[in-house]
Amino acid sequence: MTRLLQSDWTASLLGLLAYLLTTLFLWRPLAHPPVSTTVEVVARRTPGPSWTFHSPEVDMLIIELRREKEALAAKEKELKDLAQRLESERAELGQITQAVQQLQADFDQNIIRVREGEAVNLKKLAKTYAAMTPDGAAAIFKALDDESTVKIMMFMKEAETAPILEALAKPGEPQAKRVAAISERLRLAINTTKKSSGS
Repeated sequence: MTRLLQSDWTASLLGLLAYLLTTLFLWRPLAHPPVSTTVEVVARRTPGPSWTFHSPEVDMLIIELRREKEALAAKEKELKDLAQRLESERAELGQITQAVQQLQADFDQNIIRVREGEAVNLKKLAKTYAAMTPDGAAAIFKALDDESTVKIMMFMKEAETAPILEALAKPGEPQAKRVAAISERLRLAINTTKKSSGS
């Protein structure tokens, strides 16, 4: 008998038997309330129709949606204000652009008038210098800068400029270099004038 009590099988059977007894003793089925009582409890909590049922989660969602709606309304107002400001600035920019264009047109007309006036003056000077002796005209051109000299000589004939350029180049090599530079500028200016008048 001692052997039987000490065997592994006996210990396993006794453990299984103790487990089963304990489970039977402690196990009781859960009692579900009848359906009618659950409906009564819900009916007591929510008087009236079922669509008036209140839930804290739904209330929080409604509050959150209202906040988002208010935030969207505020953003929409900001965007409308910004659109109005942009529209007014665009109108102001249009007025400024028109004013600048008018000023540019006036400026261009003034430049044309000045150039036309300058051309008249340059023609008179060219006539005057052409009537002088080449040495007398060369003495005046020595005192003028190259740009002014070229502008005046553009209105003179080649037969009138050649003796003046020769008289300018007589004193030496520096004057000859100056005459060469003036001749080149005169050639370029005449070509440019021909192209612009031909187009």
